[in-house]
Amino acid sequence: MELNNREISNKVRVIHRYLGFFLTGIMAMYAISGMTLIFRQTEFLKKEVVETRQLPVGLAPEELAPELKMKVEFQLIEGDVYTFGQSTYDAKTGIATIKEKRLPYLLDKMTKVHKATHKSPLYFMNLFFGLSLLFFVISTFWMFLPSTSVFKKGMYFALAGVVLFLIMILV
Repeated sequence: MELNNREISNKVRVIHRYLGFFLTGIMAMYAISGMTLIFRQTEFLKKEVVETRQLPVGLAPEELAPELKMKVEFQLIEGDVYTFGQSTYDAKTGIATIKEKRLPYLLDKMTKVHKATHKSPLYFMNLFFGLSLLFFVISTFWMFLPSTSVFKKGMYFALAGVVLFLIMILV
């Protein structure tokens, strides 16, 4: 079975279309979380959350970060009270009071998926999504036959997109 250019173009269009429909939720999630991540170093949309945890008594400063499962940079150690950020740990009582600025629950979950590494159970979704976006980029060139005016105009837009990309990474 041999396929001509028109048949290949039609098959790619069908895959492009249904993969696009399938990925609408994921694309929306990455778009929203990506825009949110731009403001990650600000307090935009964040609210303060105070949490009290009972930790083992007498932890040394270097033992605190693994116990809390978070980065800890000490500003002050006064006797048995360690201060890090807006948080404290009392080595006598083992009580840690953690104050953090957090995004609303759903946005927080979305940004965690967006930032997933190979250690995350959902990292394969990021790979799948990245490969799907790459497919969209490549399949775009098979959406229309090269002899059509739409394809030729599309090539100008593609060239403009590549120029914009180069400006963004080189400036």
